Amino acid sequence: MTTTESLASEYDEYLAEGRIWGLVDRERIKKIKFPRVPKEVVDRYLAIEDLTTSVSDVLDSLGIIGAVPASFLKPLAPGQRIVGPAVTIRNLVERKTPTQGYVDKDFIRMSTRDIYYLAEAGDVLVTDTAGDLSVSNMGAQSCTVAKSRGLAGSIVYGAIRDAGSIRDMGYPVWSSGVTPITGKFRIEAIEMNGPVTLHDVRVEPGDLIVADDSGVCVVPFEHAEYVIREVERIAEAEQTMAKMIIEGAPIDQLRPLFRKRYS
Repeated sequence: MTTTESLASEYDEYLAEGRIWGLVDRERIKKIKFPRVPKEVVDRYLAIEDLTTSVSDVLDSLGIIGAVPASFLKPLAPGQRIVGPAVTIRNLVERKTPTQGYVDKDFIRMSTRDIYYLAEAGDVLVTDTAGDLSVSNMGAQSCTVAKSRGLAGSIVYGAIRDAGSIRDMGYPVWSSGVTPITGKFRIEAIEMNGPVTLHDVRVEPGDLIVADDSGVCVVPFEHAEYVIREVERIAEAEQTMAKMIIEGAPIDQLRPLFRKRYS
């Protein structure tokens, strides 16, 4: 079976299960089923205290551009952290003015509902609107659907709205900004579950998204287990070093640990 035939079969399967809204043309859905990092690996990430900083260091050691500072993707509410496989949407701006779209009663071509029903519990939605800060990619109703479907959170390279309502429902969101202006008749979901960009980081469906107060990291699917092993090793070494520093250990005992941490 070819890739196209497999995707068509998966689409029909999800349609029969009531998981296809049909708001986005099926040709724009690039993947439906794909490998995901096992939950036990996700849980190991969530057990790390300094999560994104540790992951960022290991990605650096692999030569992978994979971290976006909170300066560019801010958490809507402090103290939240998420880890989960990425599902993706890429948006483009509409050509027609939004007022004309309302007058013509156009079909609303921005849709997150489709992706929520293609997603699995624990997934993280990654939305790419090229960092546009003027119009909203999602609001409270969209996040209500996401939460009901069991998504872990959303990362929006663009703006959101209904910030207070989203905070109140406790759904984790990171975004480039906040706006009152709707994306209806202004942006269009051009592709789902294809590659997208977060600031300067590429994201593929199934990559592991790691986010906390410091920002967002993207761990390529094939590196997820190696990265957590290294992060756990580093965390153990730093706990040992912190204990020795508190106890007043001399520099000649600390120096080898420091070198090992950054080797």
